[in-house]
Amino acid sequence: MSLQRKARKLARTSLGACFLASLGCAPDTAPSWRERPPVIEMTHARVAGPWEGALPDKPNTRTIVPWDSAAVLEVLPEGDPEAGALVVRLGKSDSVYDGRGGVLLKLEPPGARIEPISIVWQPRSGVALGALARVDGEVRQYEFSGEDAWTRTPKRSYSIPTLDLDLDAARQVVVDREAGQYLGHPTTVLLEDGTTMLCVYPKGHGGGGIVYKRSEDGGRTWSERLSVPESWATSKEVPTIHRVIDPETGKRRLIMFSGLYPTRLAVSEDDGASWSELEPVGEWGGIVVMGDVVRLKDGRYLAMFHDDGRFFSKEGGPRTMTLYKTFSEDGGLSWSHPEAVFSDDSIHLCEPGIIRSPCGTKLAVLLRENRRLRNSHVIFSEDEGAHFSQPRELPASLTGDRHTEVYAPDGRLFISFRDTTLESPTQGDWVAWVGTWDDLEQGLEGQYRVRLKDNRHRWDCAYPGVELLPDGTIVTTTYGHWDVDESPYILSVRLTLAELDRLAEPELNP
Repeated sequence: MSLQRKARKLARTSLGACFLASLGCAPDTAPSWRERPPVIEMTHARVAGPWEGALPDKPNTRTIVPWDSAAVLEVLPEGDPEAGALVVRLGKSDSVYDGRGGVLLKLEPPGARIEPISIVWQPRSGVALGALARVDGEVRQYEFSGEDAWTRTPKRSYSIPTLDLDLDAARQVVVDREAGQYLGHPTTVLLEDGTTMLCVYPKGHGGGGIVYKRSEDGGRTWSERLSVPESWATSKEVPTIHRVIDPETGKRRLIMFSGLYPTRLAVSEDDGASWSELEPVGEWGGIVVMGDVVRLKDGRYLAMFHDDGRFFSKEGGPRTMTLYKTFSEDGGLSWSHPEAVFSDDSIHLCEPGIIRSPCGTKLAVLLRENRRLRNSHVIFSEDEGAHFSQPRELPASLTGDRHTEVYAPDGRLFISFRDTTLESPTQGDWVAWVGTWDDLEQGLEGQYRVRLKDNRHRWDCAYPGVELLPDGTIVTTTYGHWDVDESPYILSVRLTLAELDRLAEPELNP
């Protein structure tokens, strides 16, 4: 099976289906996935010792690993500092499967005798997805997912392969460059015709007059800098542009935010041909307003951003990093007073990137960790942003700043960001991640990463726009220090996942 077909199959297959199809269990030897008994109790379990070669040396798909003898799990009490790793006592050799970052094992009941039959795991990350076992003689199927699986501690590094497109100049298009002038922090929007793309960015680091350009051919070529309203020269922060639809009239409009205090908004009712001046949205402000905007099922819009206490009010306030949400009921023209979603001084979560699940029922928000002490985090909502889960640490493979995503035609996710992984050979570069929604939800590493461009600065790059053209081409656009001792400028890279899959084939199937 080709890598693309495997990826499409993986994107469509639920964990339960993976068990049933992969294990090939007959009805008289295992209950159906839907009929499995509920998990009554969850505990942590661990043992110590080397693995005795049961795992394949170079697996390339989700793998079934047989356990050939009965075993007793050593159960640890809740709150044990070592309980972040799954440790299993395996009959003959007291071997260990440590999950490379650990998973939680659900037992029924605690301390029961477990006869493990098999385990489904994600090979390159080593993260277990679930297991089939006999519990006191009764066959059970267990799923390592949802709330419980997230309490494991992700690694600081990743094991999936990284492709390198840095020197592939044929994919690169210069959007704008000016000698001696810092150009940074672009965002883009693709109009419904599938070819018109708009881009805004500041002349300066995180602030300065807003530059506006237009492409009529899907980002292959770009206009000269277009004329803009006078107030755009007074922008204090990163501009962000979004397409919205008025729920009452069906009118499509473009909105562009400029942050700090007060948050200001410009509007276009003619697909960007003309724009209003920047006008205050309310008596509040923030940083990278709006980090992201998503349409809700009832036609309203949810926007999210962050502030560290300096700009939320005119007077400023305590220096605590806070994630906010705000809603619009009139197609982006006005916004509710922001509500705090999460605030903490131990981790600084910011710059939200919102992803809706393929089934449409969940929202995931990927978050930068600005203290650089832990991996990036994710929160989930199952009620259209009314409530969010507590933040959970992401795998190292998704650790970065300013995540921006698109679903490819085959259902996989392409997410672009600045690599701030704690241990990574591409740290500080412009990178992308390819994986599935299930990978996000289950805390898996994904399929592979891509270095889009080598940044010649330690950190400063990659506030990307990501657009999907009708032919499946992904156009991702950002700024960076692409040349030594030169000012940063705006660059885009064009690719398809089919092209990336061909490059990744030798790595994933050696």
